[in-house]
Amino acid sequence: MAETQLAELIAEFGPASRTSPAQSAAYPFTRLRTDAVWQLDRDVVMDSVGPLRREGVTGAFVPDIEKHLLSTPAAVAGLARLLVDSQFPATISDDVLTAAGLAELVETSILPPSTPRRRDSTWRMSVVDAWDRQCAFCGYDGQVAGVPVGLEAAHVRWFAFDGPDDLDNGLALCMLHHKLFDRGILGLDDSHQVTVSGSFTARTEAGRQVYGLHGRPLSARPGTPLPAPVHVAWHTDQVFKGAALAA
Repeated sequence: MAETQLAELIAEFGPASRTSPAQSAAYPFTRLRTDAVWQLDRDVVMDSVGPLRREGVTGAFVPDIEKHLLSTPAAVAGLARLLVDSQFPATISDDVLTAAGLAELVETSILPPSTPRRRDSTWRMSVVDAWDRQCAFCGYDGQVAGVPVGLEAAHVRWFAFDGPDDLDNGLALCMLHHKLFDRGILGLDDSHQVTVSGSFTARTEAGRQVYGLHGRPLSARPGTPLPAPVHVAWHTDQVFKGAALAA
């Protein structure tokens, strides 16, 4: 059933929530009707789980979208890529497509070029330089011929969700910790100390090193703009998964 698959996707890539998996799945399944892009084969109360289960309600895109936007596999692939890229950072967009079973379709389709989003072209290096060319979480500072390698600029509040290209919305992070930050495994508390989600598990010594980041202050040099509280709060509410490890 769509309920299980949708609930799993929302739990993995949606914001932390105390709502039951079934209720989480019911929200978009019924609410998309208000955007005139989705229809159900019978009318049900908004957000109500019971009728969806009892009556075997099915949903589909409205005919115009099916006809004009989803008429071919290439069209489905293009729309999937557009939606994912507009809602998630590049570090995890492919993870979303894979979890949704669309990665192979997107990879094998020739997609039309998308309209580039307007970013500040100098922001990345400005963030990396502001953090002294090292990961704000672990201190990694690898370089080749004076050029940082494996170091990236991360938005605290995602660019896709109105995160500005400002220094106080950026962290220099190694590729691993950037990925974990965008997946909600790593976060920040109100004192700008690193938090590790209790949902994270690891078996090997290398994996368990992530636990050691919990409570660690950011590796910032004097004068580096720390992430603004409003951006930290957004990340905590919308990205960080579950509760942090106990102190």
